[in-house]
Amino acid sequence: MKKDKKYWKGIGELENDPNVKNLGHNEFVEELPLDDFLSEDLSSTSTSRRDFLKFLGFSTAAATLASCETPIVKSIPYVVKPDEITPGVANYYATSIYDGRDYASVLVKNREGRPIKIENNKTCTNARVQASVLSLYDSARLKNPLKNGVEEEWSLLDTEIKTRLSKITGKKIVFLTATIISPSLKSLLDKFSLKYPNFEHIMYDSIPYDGILNANMQSFGLRAIPSYYFDKANIIVSFGADFIGNWLNNDYSTDYIKARNPKNGAMSKHYQIESNLSLTGSNADKRIPIKPSEQKILLSDLYKALLNKAQPNDNRLLDIVDKLRSNKSKSIVICDSNDIKIQLLVNSINSILNNYNNTISLKRPSYIKQGDSSKVDNLIKEMKDGDVGALITYKVNPSYNLYNAAEFNKALLKVDLKISTSSYNDETASLMDYVCPDNHNLESWGDLHPSHNIYTLMQPTIAPLFNTRQFEETLLNWMDEDDYHAYLSNFWKEKGVNWEKAVHDGFFDFEDKEPELNSISNLDPMILNSQVSKQGVELVIYEKIGIGDGTQANNPWLQEFPDPISRSCWDNYITVSASTARKLNLKNWNVSNGALNGSIVNIKSDNIIIENVPVMIQPGQANNTAGLALGYGRTKSGKAANNVGFNAFPLLKSKTLSIELTEGEHEFASIQLHHTMMGRDMVKETTLSDYIKDPSSGNDRTTYPTFKGDLPADKLSLYDEHDLKTGHFWNLSIDLTACTGCGECVISCQAENNIPVVGKEEMRKSRDMHWMRIDRYYSSDMTKDIAKENDISAIDMYKEMEEPSENPEVVFQPVMCQHCNNAPCENVCPVAATTHSNEGLNQMTYNRCVGTRYCANNCPYKVRRFNWFQYSDNERFDFNMNDDYGKMVLNPDVVVRSRGVIEKCSMCIQKIQELKLTAKKEGRPILDEEAQTVCASSCSTNAIVFGDANNTESEVSKLKQDERAYDLLDHLNVNPSVFYQTKVRNKS
Repeated sequence: MKKDKKYWKGIGELENDPNVKNLGHNEFVEELPLDDFLSEDLSSTSTSRRDFLKFLGFSTAAATLASCETPIVKSIPYVVKPDEITPGVANYYATSIYDGRDYASVLVKNREGRPIKIENNKTCTNARVQASVLSLYDSARLKNPLKNGVEEEWSLLDTEIKTRLSKITGKKIVFLTATIISPSLKSLLDKFSLKYPNFEHIMYDSIPYDGILNANMQSFGLRAIPSYYFDKANIIVSFGADFIGNWLNNDYSTDYIKARNPKNGAMSKHYQIESNLSLTGSNADKRIPIKPSEQKILLSDLYKALLNKAQPNDNRLLDIVDKLRSNKSKSIVICDSNDIKIQLLVNSINSILNNYNNTISLKRPSYIKQGDSSKVDNLIKEMKDGDVGALITYKVNPSYNLYNAAEFNKALLKVDLKISTSSYNDETASLMDYVCPDNHNLESWGDLHPSHNIYTLMQPTIAPLFNTRQFEETLLNWMDEDDYHAYLSNFWKEKGVNWEKAVHDGFFDFEDKEPELNSISNLDPMILNSQVSKQGVELVIYEKIGIGDGTQANNPWLQEFPDPISRSCWDNYITVSASTARKLNLKNWNVSNGALNGSIVNIKSDNIIIENVPVMIQPGQANNTAGLALGYGRTKSGKAANNVGFNAFPLLKSKTLSIELTEGEHEFASIQLHHTMMGRDMVKETTLSDYIKDPSSGNDRTTYPTFKGDLPADKLSLYDEHDLKTGHFWNLSIDLTACTGCGECVISCQAENNIPVVGKEEMRKSRDMHWMRIDRYYSSDMTKDIAKENDISAIDMYKEMEEPSENPEVVFQPVMCQHCNNAPCENVCPVAATTHSNEGLNQMTYNRCVGTRYCANNCPYKVRRFNWFQYSDNERFDFNMNDDYGKMVLNPDVVVRSRGVIEKCSMCIQKIQELKLTAKKEGRPILDEEAQTVCASSCSTNAIVFGDANNTESEVSKLKQDERAYDLLDHLNVNPSVFYQTKVRNKS
């Protein structure tokens, strides 16, 4: 018997709910916002044909949306499209980044009005500059100005502040800022001082450089940082200065590598004398570990040996003295000490060596660091005495990064008017009466003068996301003026600068007056020191390559960025040598899943105690020293940084500390389990002298017996060859001599390819998602030759090979998908999700992948990443992909991968396709310099080169024919499209 079936859309319709019946008569659930959408009220005016078409187009789209059962997301399309925006086509804007710590001139990639990627623009960037685009979209940024912690209108805030400033008499109005390198802002501050004669401007740097600044003032009459030309130096002697990493400028690594190209037949010789193993020390030809108290002793010995043409007392300096004597005017001696006496010694040594105006120049000074810590100490005293009526802070966080922050906070209570211009309600801003949040660099206009004759511009690449206001605009407002953009353009137009060209290029030429210098003063002999070093454990405070001084601590890309030296993330820790660890009974060990654990200690220096600090045993650390990184221990930065690690700034002036083992263990997120190569030759090395004799030295190929005779692995294959001679054949070259391990390529890749942040717990399980990693290998005291000489068994040999030397040589090796042409992963995928292109690329089809992970198991390079979870829109992974603001940084050309899918390096296929389409549209071939992966374009030392190997004129094609070129794990004969150049060390 037939019955009519009835279907219901919901319980309400089944129960005849009257509200559901009423909804059925409505075409739209709610009234359409037509009057808000269109510029005119259609119900009361006659409309033009154009307005009618606007209305028709929108109403048709709205009707279509209303017929859907899914939740309606309101969106308004471009009806009148901005001229400069073409959907799907990126725009690039030249601007500059300066946050009070890092400076770079950059190009910003914009998609549909959103900055999504940063590229170099005639300067070096670093990992923090590359990551700053994510900080733009940080939801922890202030959305509105604050008064006593409550949001307030700008107009009311300005009125109150101006009134209170005008009433301050008999007390100082102090601006406490980071180093100001903006000429227009300095002119505004001068203008402000005319209105308020009781005004004082104090600058300080979170990492003080007073020693070198004050020493140059005493030696030459100029308080400035010199320019260092590492590309002109044959001999570099650095006492603790991590100039490739965080010391002073970002640009030094480019010049340093220019002088270390073995093809020139010569390389600079680099000596690093330090306590912590730094990025610079890792790249040195010879590294000497010392305690910090030995710095002055060794420099005094070096000075006397050079001055008196005698031999040094310390044998460790013998080779250095000889090399410096034979390279006068072609050497550089630098030091990281903040002691003026030590820096005066360094100045005198460089003067004896005739380095000034050759490899070092104070006639072209750098202005990146100008802070004066003594003025900050005096300010705190004046605040205590009630002599400061108003304190205004800009790009500084003294309640966090002063060594005497507690004293500063106590004195702050006696200041009548307290104003912060921080973008965050941070440790200092939360103590202020008013917070006038500043725009992000990428939302701002500005000018920067980082060094002599160098000028760059800053322009907004997006309208302010929040109700914030640029500091310069705020300053003008307090002087009853406005429009900083007009002020800035007029400022430079009046000086004869072509404003439009300068904005387009991001930099401009402007001749500075050469500073007047005194002849170097004679060194006071009382400065010289020959005393023995201190007893006990000495403390060394340093900055990590990723986090730096903590300004961008709330950036999850930087928190998850593995430190190039320790390969750990989401932490800071006390680093000690293996010998010191044994003496103090401190340990590191691996648990059953391979993750690293370590001892926990309490540390004490004078009256400062920090409890439950984890310990990491660090090869290369000087005995009886301990290192601790700055930038951690934030409490009011945001969800990514709060309560991560320990604040080391209170220890900034501490010299020694006591370490007490306590109960418990710490779980590290360390992503490299093996510290050495254990006898394998992933990295092939040679010395400069051997290379000059034979350019292929170190690049030995194992041969195998065949019926045709002994042949290398690449001549033996069961694979059918791909046709790689037709069309493009994309290859990537990595020069291990030029790679410094800085990691900016890792962050650049993460930004371009929408790589998720997974958090400490997942990183600890080796579930990191970075498509590119930089393996770090230490040398071992055990080698196959030593084992053979001493008749050591293979088991004992390999066990000892796992232990790095106390003072190891270090090598960095960037590893990504090698895009094998005999790819092991392609053979085992049951659904053909990973396939080979006719241009030599191994490609992923995400919507085919079913997550068997056979490909990852079969990959000899371990470069495939599995999405164990849905990392976007998942509260468990509450980082930028779980945040509406954070998602704005995503690249629309690269899909966000879902759970259960394998991903890996794509060789930036989206950029290749864009390039091919552009060339086709313009009817021309692809130019070699146009073909770039983001790792190649971001590399400041040009260690990574990408291009078409079938183009015989391309740089990558020439590098492929170089005698130094080799394939990683070449005995496997997977025929990768990525190849390496042997590491060359100068051991002469």
